Formats: sequence, C-alpha cells, structure tokens
Amino acid sequence: MQDLCKRIGIDWPIFQAPMAGVSTPAMAAAVCKAGGLGALGLGASTPEAARDAIRATSAATRRPFNVNLFCHAPARADAAVEAGWLAALAPLFRRYGAAPPAELSEIYRSFLVDDAMLAVLLEERPAVVSFHFGLPDRRRIEALKAAGILLMASATSLTEARRVEAAGIDVVVAQGYEAGGHRGIFDPDSHDDRLGTLALTQILTATLFVPVVAAGGIMTGGGIAAALAAGAAAAQLGTAFIGCPESAADAAYRTALAGEAAAHTRMTAAISGRPARCLQNLFTDWGETHPGLTPPAYPTAYDAGKALNAVAKAMGETGFGAQWAGQGAPLSRALPVADLMDVLIAEMQKARGE
Repeated sequence: MQDLCKRIGIDWPIFQAPMAGVSTPAMAAAVCKAGGLGALGLGASTPEAARDAIRATSAATRRPFNVNLFCHAPARADAAVEAGWLAALAPLFRRYGAAPPAELSEIYRSFLVDDAMLAVLLEERPAVVSFHFGLPDRRRIEALKAAGILLMASATSLTEARRVEAAGIDVVVAQGYEAGGHRGIFDPDSHDDRLGTLALTQILTATLFVPVVAAGGIMTGGGIAAALAAGAAAAQLGTAFIGCPESAADAAYRTALAGEAAAHTRMTAAISGRPARCLQNLFTDWGETHPGLTPPAYPTAYDAGKALNAVAKAMGETGFGAQWAGQGAPLSRALPVADLMDVLIAEMQKARGE
C-alpha cells in the first residue's frame, strides 16, 4: 500500500474512479488536495476536450491525477442489427413525440486508433494514465512509459490481469462485478465469471507481481480497509463520489441515487451496447423485456440511447438516462469531496485500528 502511494505521490490509498460524464476537473482536484488520487474519465472526450480537462485540473492542483481512456475494439457497422435495434426502440421514441435516428454512428473513438489522443497525453504528461475495456498496443504503452507516466488497466479476471501484467502495465485495477458503470471485460462476447471485488482482489494479489487496486462496491472507509486487508494496494471508489457537488451528475441522477432505485442496480447492455451497471430505471426495465434482441456494437448503440434520453428528458421523463452506479449505491453520501474524503479516511483508520 505505502509503496504504491509513495510511487504515485499521494497520501492515502483512496482512488477516485474516472467516471466519464460524471468526474470533473473540480472533483479530481479536490480528491488530490485531500491526499487521494483524483481522476478524469476522458474515454468519451475528443483530444481537444481532453487537453482542456487535463489543463484545468493541472491549474487547480499540482498533485498527481489519473486520466482514463477506453480501449474497446472499434465498432463494426451492422445495418441489419442497427435497423432492428432502432425499430425496437421506435415505440419509446413515439411515446415522447419523436422518431428514432435514421442511422447510428460510432460516437466515441477508441484509444486503440486515436493517435491524436496519444499526442495530447505525451504533451500534457499526466502522472497516471489508465485503460478500460482492454489494452493499447505496445507502441502506445512504450511511448507513455517513456514519458514517465505510470500506467494502470482494469481487469475482471485472472486471465485479463495476466495480460495487463505481461504488457508492462504498472498497476492492475481489479474490477469486481459490483462495480457501477461499464464492465471492463476485454471481450464482452466472452464468458464472464462475474467475480466479486474481494474474491478477485485476493486472487490477483496472490498471483501477480504488480500492485492491485480493488474497485467495485466500495463506499466507506470500512470497505477500503477490507480491500487493503484482502491485499489491495489501494481502493478505487466511483459511486461514492457521484453525489458530491463537484460531480457533473444532473439533478435527476442525484435524485435517483438517493432513492429506492439505488437498492436495485441492474447490469444492462441496452443503454450503450456493452454491459454496464445502472440504477434501475425505465431503460433497464425495457432491456430486461427484450433479452433476445442484440444491440449494436458499443458505442454505436449509445448513439440511440443518448437520443432517446434527450427526447424523453425534454418531455420531463428522466428514466432513460445512463445513471451508472455500483451495488453499494444505498450508502451514497451527498458531501463535498473534501468532507467525504475526511470521513473515508477517518472510517478507514478506525477500521484498521490506527
């Protein structure tokens, strides 16, 4: 634990998850100022927007922070699948006086093929860069490491974690099935053993030679202490920070997180095309009634999901949003980041008898 924190240059083994669409420079900087590792979720950003976010965070804190990117396989268009998906969604669009898009597009570019994003990272040189959904090629990994950047990558299984270690990545993030947001599984069409955070953490720490960070369902200092006791070098929390005022979550998302839906999260591919854990809402319910329908490839399906959310929200219905949250969501606390970090540290120290 102390070795990894010292290597990064932080005081506490508390990492904020890089939640695309939710994390902000203000959030990341506040976590950093409190001694943890703040993060920016830039997988859905253009290189220009990524540069702006990195510079805004650097202007707010001199402490190290994490920049996260998506390494999914670029989407392959399938006209038949996309037409079938839009036809199935059409009744929902009509409910709000709209029609589905005529066609769908790949709205996010994977880091696997984004040399412009690589150039931004090499220019700005954030202290930490992390990957989700897989790994970049050796050229990108070597370029980032040569720039002095510490690299992390998510893994949902021992097989994936071994690939991360073999690629020369410095830290493995053990993403348990409890985690909110997108499942980091490398191949979403492969079998998922759905390992929980503590089980996965223990398996990886007993097998790997690199540090392991536990992620998924951790909401309290007691949960952080449990992850550390399981062998983790640090704990990564995402849902715990959604209710903070520094978060970019909208009012509907915050209301849902504070309500009954928090106790009923669902893993769904209906919203984006890849499995992701969401607060139970109208979109997750719809997905469960269409189990045999194949969504378009990620992130093409997300183009339809975002369009549906926009038309529904314009009519006052917020139940089609991507309200990602982990299984620990009922423990969410709507505190400023600095106050939440103080609470987490105090709870962790108490649980560890410090």
